[in-house]
Amino acid sequence: MRGSHGFVIRVIMKIGVFALQGAFIEHERALAKLGVETAEIRRRAHFTDGLDGVILPGGESTVQGKLMREEGLFEPVKQAIEGGLPVFGTCAGLILLANELTNDKNVYFAALDVSVKRNAYGRQLGSFRTALPVKGVGEVEAVFIRAPYIERTGKGVEVLATYAEKIVAVRRGRILATAFHPELTDDLRLHEYFIGMAKQR
Repeated sequence: MRGSHGFVIRVIMKIGVFALQGAFIEHERALAKLGVETAEIRRRAHFTDGLDGVILPGGESTVQGKLMREEGLFEPVKQAIEGGLPVFGTCAGLILLANELTNDKNVYFAALDVSVKRNAYGRQLGSFRTALPVKGVGEVEAVFIRAPYIERTGKGVEVLATYAEKIVAVRRGRILATAFHPELTDDLRLHEYFIGMAKQR
């Protein structure tokens, strides 16, 4: 199968999707449309060496971080990300990856040198959709739900998209993160982009 960016997606690829809480099923459906096998990760035993990459979905970052620690997932996942495992974090996933939260004392994987503001666009009633140009991808439909944004980026972090002068998508090496939810649209290009990153590993 050939994606819109011209690379061939290998069907035997397997992406782990953390299924502790949040919008994980939508990520699985997007990957299935691209012919990519997925594995739901809920417990330590589900996090295996056979994964080509992982997705940290949107949801509630505090709950996801707590459940990862309770299930013995946190340290193995942190070590894998530090070791170069490709990871795509959306909304809460961005928060989990950030090394600083400007309005929260908690820090989780600290894998991405960015400062993130949680719930930066307000509560549920402040949710919205917009067309958003993403570097290397094109204009996509972006869904923001109680979304964060990035206030600062560090060395090696590439800005992929901004909205209202705030950074909402970045990449550093094998880490991709967005403040919005691409899985809640029919546009598969950001998932294709991540698959391309995983292929380069």
